Amino acid sequence: MALKTGILKGEIFLKHLPGDGCPDTPQRLKDVYEMLDTPDMQGIFVDIPPKKATTEEILLFHTRDYFEKIAKTRGKELIAFTADTHASEDSFDAALYATGGLLNAISMVAANKIANAFALIRPPGHHAEKSRAMGYCLFNHVALGAAFARKHLNLDKVLILDWDIHHGNGTQHAFERDPSVLFFSIHQAGLFPGTGSFTDTGFGAGEGYTINLPIPKGYGDAEYIAILDRLLKPVAEQFSPDLILVSAGFDTHRDDPMGGMQMTAQGFAAMTASIKKIADTVCGGKLLMSLEGGYNCQALAESARAVLKEMVGTTCCNVSAMAATADKKKMAFVVRRCTDVHKHSWNFI
Repeated sequence: MALKTGILKGEIFLKHLPGDGCPDTPQRLKDVYEMLDTPDMQGIFVDIPPKKATTEEILLFHTRDYFEKIAKTRGKELIAFTADTHASEDSFDAALYATGGLLNAISMVAANKIANAFALIRPPGHHAEKSRAMGYCLFNHVALGAAFARKHLNLDKVLILDWDIHHGNGTQHAFERDPSVLFFSIHQAGLFPGTGSFTDTGFGAGEGYTINLPIPKGYGDAEYIAILDRLLKPVAEQFSPDLILVSAGFDTHRDDPMGGMQMTAQGFAAMTASIKKIADTVCGGKLLMSLEGGYNCQALAESARAVLKEMVGTTCCNVSAMAATADKKKMAFVVRRCTDVHKHSWNFI
């Protein structure tokens, strides 16, 4: 019997209320959850129950002082950490359940109980540093997931793909000295948080295991697909991870207010098809996505639907045809910059 795709969702993730003016509103997930209730999305997924992360699990990346700082927000009306990052009375629990649920999903994928999984959670996580909240993020779920997989599931190597429009600074910093976790980020140059240059490649034993592609605005479906095929695929095949985690931000959608990319729901589906094929080749299909950004609610719901359809296998994008239409000048820029920096670490031919 074929394994199903798992979905992590829950009412607790709607209870994080970061205040007026913050784009990370509960409506983002409400629209996605309503999409999951439509007839064509019934009976094809396994529900992954939210599970509260333990203190020890959070300490796989974050410091104890930081954990206790976030814990003190429980029951408080609104606590500000930065100008854009706040916690409300239920934010601590929402973040704990987001991380714990993700770890549960990873365990299920690793144990072949489900084929793959999508964690539809908030608050997001990839900006959260070891001891600092920022960018709407409290706990770094994906960083914790990679650390958990290595320590508790005996998975030697983890590949993290971050396709959010913003650079995942917290995730990069978690592993930039660690050759067992490869961090590959495609993000728009010049945006918050200002990190993730081409020459940020890691340190010491981790040199070469951080690959950053800060690209100008205007890249769309074809270019993103071509980047995965031309740059990520050969690296993934050489790195040969045991698990692939995706920080899946949807703020590169052409209708998103955050940036200037030109992605569509079909493009996200094609990226999913591409990374799923890579996962099938290198790690037995062990793939898990975790929601990060995406602030046009309709575009987010449509894109999440397209991604899930690809994860399940009910649709199948023609990835090669889409990649073939990529703008040659845009591709030449990113391929040249990446290969110049990483030519001694990876073979891109």
